[in-house]
Amino acid sequence: MARLLADRPADTLTIGDMARQLGHSHGAVRNAALTLVRRGEADQGGRGQPEFRANAKTAAAAQTAVISPPGTHSPRAAQAAAARTTIPTAATPRQTGPIRRAGGQLYHPRELADLPDVEALNRLRDADVPVLLYGPPGTGKTSLVEAAFPDLLTVAGDGDTTVGDLIGEYTQNDAGAYVFQYGPLVTAMTEGRALLIDDATLISPKVLAALYPAMDGRRQIQVKAHKGETIKAEPGFYVVAGHNPGVHGAVLTEALASRFSVQIQIGTDYDLALALRIDARVVRVARHLSRQVELGELGWAPQLRELLSYQKTEAVLGTKAALANLVGIAPLEDRDAVAAAVIKAAGVKEVAPLTLGKQLSASAVRQPPGSTGSAHRGRSR
Repeated sequence: MARLLADRPADTLTIGDMARQLGHSHGAVRNAALTLVRRGEADQGGRGQPEFRANAKTAAAAQTAVISPPGTHSPRAAQAAAARTTIPTAATPRQTGPIRRAGGQLYHPRELADLPDVEALNRLRDADVPVLLYGPPGTGKTSLVEAAFPDLLTVAGDGDTTVGDLIGEYTQNDAGAYVFQYGPLVTAMTEGRALLIDDATLISPKVLAALYPAMDGRRQIQVKAHKGETIKAEPGFYVVAGHNPGVHGAVLTEALASRFSVQIQIGTDYDLALALRIDARVVRVARHLSRQVELGELGWAPQLRELLSYQKTEAVLGTKAALANLVGIAPLEDRDAVAAAVIKAAGVKEVAPLTLGKQLSASAVRQPPGSTGSAHRGRSR
């Protein structure tokens, strides 16, 4: 780790950058980087995604491997090191610009507890405080977690999620033998990575119970399906969950809620939508419908995901088709209200869901270059 930083003294590297170059897990790289920072042999900066760079002592550290005394690799020590090096002062500029997620998409940080949201989540992770994010689908819950934690593993929850989907199960390999394939929970624990349980409240409480021992003081689970093996969580292991209130089947049980000390409501940032140059009329419609949802008059309003989809559809098919599609994706019971809001804001006479029209006549089909309709009819005889 020190050698990598020393060889690139002008660069700042994220945990993801170093993990890819060194071929080690994100958890191992995170722990090693924080150890160098604690010793004063590297500097840490960045907001949201921690960034590391060489200092005057890094080159010397790269020459000889030094084993830290027992106890200095504990989560508490790592937390203290992070706190000493990342708490901003009035003179420390915060990174409030876009953060590139693992898939290449940009995430625009928002304010949370007087901090950029990605920084707040990283502080909570260092303190091992589990977080539950809740809000309508499409408001950016998953995007926030992906931006905050480059080492993220994700479980997409639904009513069919099983314990095997979390912990692992036996699968048949190419040779026909059955081998145990560890699930994302075990991988996150053993590699010290962050784990997102998306749509956690759609998962059966009996299945979620398999997660709880990893989150409490025990920080371990027993894999009964694999010889009763005990898996212990490495430093850096962290759980965050997503919940969509109002979605059919989503139930936030007391047992689940009690496991998450911090619960954060996520809504759509309509000012961000305007900054992303989404049609201001459509953003106005979304704001209006959102207020109706808050008052209990409607059950649905376009969120940032739908607004971004509108923008893409408009670029490809035009405004008329994009407005029609916006109405069409609304739940049937709210469609008339959405259509009325669109008509008023967009100044159109009517709008209906995007629908296929009548069949095109043969004469309307464009002929390929060099061909004519009469020649085509002649070949058809």
